[in-house]
Amino acid sequence: MAAIFILPRPTPSLYFHYSSSSSLPKYHQVFRCSVMQSPLLKGWNPGFYSKEKFKPLTSTTSTEWRRRRRTLICAVNQDAEKAFKKTVEVDRLIDMLREATPNELQQLVVENILAFNENFWIRLAARSDTCKSDDDKKDYEELASAVMSIVDCLVHKTHAQEDCDKPGLEAMLQKVLQLYASTVLSKRSYAKKGNEVLKAEQFLETVIKAPEQEWNKLLIDGLTVGKGEISPEDFNAVIKKRIERTLIRTEGGSYRQRILTEYLKGIQSRAEEIVQLLQGNAE
Repeated sequence: MAAIFILPRPTPSLYFHYSSSSSLPKYHQVFRCSVMQSPLLKGWNPGFYSKEKFKPLTSTTSTEWRRRRRTLICAVNQDAEKAFKKTVEVDRLIDMLREATPNELQQLVVENILAFNENFWIRLAARSDTCKSDDDKKDYEELASAVMSIVDCLVHKTHAQEDCDKPGLEAMLQKVLQLYASTVLSKRSYAKKGNEVLKAEQFLETVIKAPEQEWNKLLIDGLTVGKGEISPEDFNAVIKKRIERTLIRTEGGSYRQRILTEYLKGIQSRAEEIVQLLQGNAE
């Protein structure tokens, strides 16, 4: 039997309207209420029919809301546009490096030394990972090694010359090598073994990803000689294991292998220095 709810404007009364086949009156008042009720809504509290006072939406508040919304949208769009432009610039540099001859490559590296930052190595790794052929992937790996070898030569050349007119140049070049090593080593994680989290491995990966100037604080906060839970012995063991894995996975004697292992050994020696310092202070 069909039933229709009718709520007239002048009165809050609620009526049932029955079909013509019914013997009941066409209109039958059931009850009076301020809110429509039905078995489907029984026990459901809308939460808004009590004597609540809502703040009216004035033209001022509406304008302010629209202004904030436009500001937020503009900020998001600007950030996205900046990120896109940076990616385009990095891609352009990578393409130039790939197409360059050996002599041109060296010149490009020297001229764009400040461009070899974290974004560059992350983008280069991303392009390598998305290669459809092994040959293309190998080309990217060879490009990274070639850039590293040029930067490494610049480091040694700068150190040998001890150029007083270029203070910090060697440190800047070393930073390029560190960023490369950090990005490559961070691509693989050994912190989980099944459902178990290996805390020493996890801590090592945290240090690997961190800038070199943050190592001291991380090691003090993470090792048991300081404020942490990782023993120096366990930490040293996972570093040695990571070095062994790196030696196995990289070409023997390559710049890539040397840069990665030196980075890990740098963490190892820094941890040993921190342990000696803290143990000496404790005594």
